Amino acid sequence: MQAEQKTPAAWDELLERLGEVADLRGAGALAHWDQATLLPSGAAQGRGHMLGTLSKLAHEKFIDERLATLLGECADFAEENLAEGDDFPQQLLATTRREYDRATRVPSEFEARFAAHSALIYSVWEEARSESNFQKVAPLLEKTLDLSRELAGFFPHDHIADPLIDMSDTGETVQSIRAVFAPLREQLVPLVREVASRPVASSAPLHGDFSMDAQKDFAVEAVKAIGYDWTRGRMDFSAHPFMTKFAPDDVRITVRGDEEFGELFFSALHEAGHALYEQNIARRFGRTPLDSGTSSGVHESQSRLWENLVGRSNSFWNYWFPRAQAQFPSLRDFTQSEFVAAINVVKRSLTRTESDELTYNLHVLIRFDLELEMLEGKLAIQDLPAAWNARYESDLGLTPPDDARGCLQDVHWFSGTIGGAFQGYTLGNILAAQLFESAQDALGDLDSQFARGQYSPLREWLTQNVHRYGAGLLPRELVVQATGRSLELTPYLNYLRHKFAA
Repeated sequence: MQAEQKTPAAWDELLERLGEVADLRGAGALAHWDQATLLPSGAAQGRGHMLGTLSKLAHEKFIDERLATLLGECADFAEENLAEGDDFPQQLLATTRREYDRATRVPSEFEARFAAHSALIYSVWEEARSESNFQKVAPLLEKTLDLSRELAGFFPHDHIADPLIDMSDTGETVQSIRAVFAPLREQLVPLVREVASRPVASSAPLHGDFSMDAQKDFAVEAVKAIGYDWTRGRMDFSAHPFMTKFAPDDVRITVRGDEEFGELFFSALHEAGHALYEQNIARRFGRTPLDSGTSSGVHESQSRLWENLVGRSNSFWNYWFPRAQAQFPSLRDFTQSEFVAAINVVKRSLTRTESDELTYNLHVLIRFDLELEMLEGKLAIQDLPAAWNARYESDLGLTPPDDARGCLQDVHWFSGTIGGAFQGYTLGNILAAQLFESAQDALGDLDSQFARGQYSPLREWLTQNVHRYGAGLLPRELVVQATGRSLELTPYLNYLRHKFAA
């Protein structure tokens, strides 16, 4: 009998080292989740030290020279497996080398300093947002801007934002993003103007008796139906909804809402879309750099697909509206058409997370432009509220009445870098429509499936074409493999025009 082929010792050591890094990063993510959901208000400084230490330890372990040696020693093993049809080792080496090159440019001391600062500013932002007081957090945001510039300076670049964008959306630059955003804005602005000029559908269906507990129960039921595995996750409340992953079998979501119907339910669908991606990555990728989504844009395509293309469709509510009426008796006074019109109303708004599909990208474009101006030194932090308000007045015809509904509304600049934070949302919207179009071509009439409460065909198509690859394919490679072509605007614009034509 032929002896079973053993893996090289270098490969086993590589996997063990990468697993330890993943465990440390998972512990950091767990500490951040606790900070966002349960942390006592006076514990921010201690949590900052903890996150800084965990980040430093993970970074130092990852950039150890032994890891580079192991990557070289495993090259032949990866080539042999590739020749036999197994591309996992080759993908792991390529992805790890790319991350290693990026990580070795950043000093561990900076990692610790940035993580500690991020924990501190996040806690102060929560207070500043609740008080609508930008000045309370402005000095810390000044430091975030300095740290963001310092981080970008560790990398060669044409534009200071390029390295920060590449960290979220590998392969993208300011130039490539502008090449997508410019034609989108050109097509979107007149479409928004046309649709927003029509009479606005009544929002009355959303203002009945919607207790938070009842909304959460209803959201849990829907999120379970689309495939979120509750044995490997949970849902909690936070100031800003997010999805986080500690390990392959621990992927959690948070939501936000009030006594009106909408925000809680759709934030649950949105974050569950992110979670489905992470829960369905190939199991063998666990505790390696492959065990994550490949980019913020691809990740956002999954959340926006489930939230909007599925969750706001009339066919989705063919199944769920009778159940909503049973859960929320005030909805019995309205028809399904009135309800669907209310959740899809196009109305210029101040808040990105509560905006409609049509105006959503205008919010993203404003943020993208402002963070470039801050990084370029054209916009001072102290002038951010005024600049924010001026852009909302010019682009949406609205002026925020306070900082909470202005430049304090999003957590991104107050928990991470300034730069690279927002372009993924619009890239995700565009890609969601392209993926959905390809799924329809492959699966047939998705609307009839949604009307019966059947989502497994779409979920399984996404798992086979997107989720299972994790970070094993670069974003542009994954788009081509899943849809047969590069990212393009046409499916998204066609979707918007068709949906809002009536």
